[in-house]
Amino acid sequence: MTLKSALAELNNAILDLQQADYNTYERPLKKLAGALKADELRATSEALSTKIDFDAFLSESDQGGSMMGSASLRWPDDKEQELGLTIALIERGAADPNWFMNFGHHWFYNGNKLISGIQKMTKSVIVPFGRDFKTYVEHSAPAMQAPSSISVDLNKVFVVHGRDNGTKETVARFLEQQGLQPVILHEQPSKGMTIPEKLIANSDVGFAVVLLTPDDVGRARTDTEEKPRARQNVLLELGYFVGRLGRQKVCALLKDSVELPSDYVGVVYLSWDDAGAWKMELAKEMHAAGYDIDFNRVIKGR
Repeated sequence: MTLKSALAELNNAILDLQQADYNTYERPLKKLAGALKADELRATSEALSTKIDFDAFLSESDQGGSMMGSASLRWPDDKEQELGLTIALIERGAADPNWFMNFGHHWFYNGNKLISGIQKMTKSVIVPFGRDFKTYVEHSAPAMQAPSSISVDLNKVFVVHGRDNGTKETVARFLEQQGLQPVILHEQPSKGMTIPEKLIANSDVGFAVVLLTPDDVGRARTDTEEKPRARQNVLLELGYFVGRLGRQKVCALLKDSVELPSDYVGVVYLSWDDAGAWKMELAKEMHAAGYDIDFNRVIKGR
């Protein structure tokens, strides 16, 4: 599915909800919530909805008195918060359509018929949301998505690292000995970009080396002992490059007894050793990914 088709699915669900009655509103409501979870829209939807506190929004609104129709929601002026609150409203409604019905009857009272509240809420909140969300996504899409037109430069290798500068420098020098350019994010010009935008702008590589070094510690709530872990930015970028390049073009280089991400267990990774045996294994992986590797240089450099 493309971004255009995902937005079309969202719009179709809103149109269906506009035409729905008491017996049919649940299906388009759930389709609407599902459309927001499409791969092309999920990141934006979650980023917006996690910024808001829906319960606090309700408690701060005018609950109204004994007269039906006197309740009034106090929407924020900030457009992102307004979008996030509407997404939360849709998600809660899809999870519990009866709640959605009662919500519409209380906050958008339009007569004794329960469906009238949903129809008024759809017209005054959800239809404008569809328009504004589409505009928001289209403006943010270039910064949030890696363009398919980005060419792959087989002279570059991205190096994802944490706090272990020594390991980072050793890997970078090894790549340079092979005539390759190590791409290290903080060494690249920012040009006013955010970190996610900068990451995408520098992802025109054919391979990524991810250094899982014991920089942090952590544990599950049920455990008693903390375990060495890689930094969170390393795990985020590991997932990004697995999605961007494919598992076969991402090499996780594991140092010491770092805890592997649960979703990455079972995937082949390389172990760091001070003797440098990892260099030959990494060279093999890059060669399999299409890089021109001089194995004589690898042997001499060990």
